[in-house]
Amino acid sequence: MTSTAAPAAAPARPWRATATYPVPPEGWTGGSRLESFIDAMIALGQTGQIFGEHGIGKTSTFHTHLAAAHPGVQLVVVPAANLTPDDLLANAPVRDEATGALVLRQLVMSQLKPGRPFVLLIDDSLQAGDTIQSQLMQIACNWTLGEYDLRALGCVGVFLTDNESLAETSARRSDLAILDRMVTIRITANDTGWRKALAARHPDWDLKPVFALWAALTPTVRELLSPRTLEHVLANAREEFPLVWGLPLVNGERLRLAEPGASGAPGPDRTHEILDRIAAAIGVRNPTRIADPVRRVLRAALANRWAVLLQGPPGCGKTELVRQLTREGLGREPLYFSMPVTNVEDLCAPIPTPDGALENLLAVNFTGSEPKAIIWDEYNRPKDRAAFAKLMEITQEWSIAGHRIEGLRAQVALQNPPYHLGRKLLVSRNNIAQATRFTASLDVDPADIPANEWLIARYGPVAETVLEWWKNDLDEEGRGWITKRTMERLIKLHQHGLPLQMGTVYLGDGEYAPVSLTALTDRLADRPVTGLQEIAAAVDVWESRLQRAAELSSEGGNDTDLVHQAIANAELSQLRKHREEVSRLVHRLPAKLRSTYLVGATAEQQRFWIELFATLPKAKRAAARQ
Repeated sequence: MTSTAAPAAAPARPWRATATYPVPPEGWTGGSRLESFIDAMIALGQTGQIFGEHGIGKTSTFHTHLAAAHPGVQLVVVPAANLTPDDLLANAPVRDEATGALVLRQLVMSQLKPGRPFVLLIDDSLQAGDTIQSQLMQIACNWTLGEYDLRALGCVGVFLTDNESLAETSARRSDLAILDRMVTIRITANDTGWRKALAARHPDWDLKPVFALWAALTPTVRELLSPRTLEHVLANAREEFPLVWGLPLVNGERLRLAEPGASGAPGPDRTHEILDRIAAAIGVRNPTRIADPVRRVLRAALANRWAVLLQGPPGCGKTELVRQLTREGLGREPLYFSMPVTNVEDLCAPIPTPDGALENLLAVNFTGSEPKAIIWDEYNRPKDRAAFAKLMEITQEWSIAGHRIEGLRAQVALQNPPYHLGRKLLVSRNNIAQATRFTASLDVDPADIPANEWLIARYGPVAETVLEWWKNDLDEEGRGWITKRTMERLIKLHQHGLPLQMGTVYLGDGEYAPVSLTALTDRLADRPVTGLQEIAAAVDVWESRLQRAAELSSEGGNDTDLVHQAIANAELSQLRKHREEVSRLVHRLPAKLRSTYLVGATAEQQRFWIELFATLPKAKRAAARQ
């Protein structure tokens, strides 16, 4: 193939009006500084090296600009951090077309032979290993790889991008023979078109106040609230989610938007102030919490093609709930991978082809055009670095070895926090560049996982008894030790007549989780207890006791508090089962207590209470609305 000439740039694109930019902003020249640099390097045939902070839109600029300004050119993105030594170039036996004999040939990555002009973008170039660095430098210096001339294959541009921060990479490019072959530019967020891209993503919002707020932040806080993270914050605002979900979880901790202190340590935390100001600027609420968060964020992920991260303590039911909800939303089983047992070969493997290329064979689950969702379980417990590297490409580019995954609608990563109940868990660390790949990052509380209904549906009255014990007889620390997984073990042990203690977490040296099981044993032995089931069974007595308490005080008394707590702790299935009795009891409760049942309730729970309140006498309904 003869060398490919650089394509001519497309004519200037028409301006697309948005609420933020109804007309082009003052000083607009038709493109950003980075876009102009891309055009210049393609025209000159020079290797371009681009350094800039994470999340400012370096890679996305290549995607959007080349598609618009050079429509005949394909962008080939090679995430360097995800490469293994044989991905780019390898020797392999192939059948000689002339003789039919097996011969040893040097094979090149199939992406570098697309059959039309292409621009090669080596992303995160400083994060590759030593062997890969040598291969990449041959490409950068000479536009060759092994025996292959990239120009002859159709290459019209070579670019390397990365962040120089040592927090993300320990490499430094210092060889003058290499540095002398490249044109290097250092850019900031002001050199990419991220503002215009965000305005186009939300054409009905005037984002100028948000951009002004961002520009007024100190450099340190602007780096933390990168354009990519700001994009996630706005995406969560669009769904009426807490804006803090858009901030990443770095090593298990929510990113804090804090000014640097005098000693270099983080100063006052401005996270909530800044997020509240962003919400006010676009006219939306910034709720602290929402009801049924896991279900709602999974629905948003499937609808909007999001990657989301759910972090929660072990045993709270994350995995089963996510698999169930994803199955319901997708209409088919999600693709499930447990990272501690996932190898690179479980995702893809390079194989030689007769035309002298290395073609990555994808796992069969990734093929086909049917809708897909991926669950990455134990996300921060990868089996090895190579598997995690491949995973990073999927979460970042939604591709494997450069092949787009057709029909992929959502990705959900599940992980445990680094510490739980004062004990360190064996999980890996991440950096902010990895953490900001998720549109929503939730720190899930066990109360956010509706596993209680599942336990009741599966195990019936025994599960109700164990849940009553967990809700009423344990303090907060005790509830932390007794997870939903532990509850299921306790139920099974009780059904088989085995000692309950061995179902709790064993800590070693004969020590079990520090939780007393005496009250649970009493409940399971049918000793006197007071829960919704027992109150409903004697509803006439309890209705009279509530009436007497109301006559003595408008605030009620001890009986009032006991009934209220039993109703507040009940699961929806229990409320429906005893609906008539609950209606009679609620009729006798103070209005201020009744109104609490709607706070933080799921849509189904709210519907139940609204329908029940509608059956109350008129005076009581008026009080319930107050």
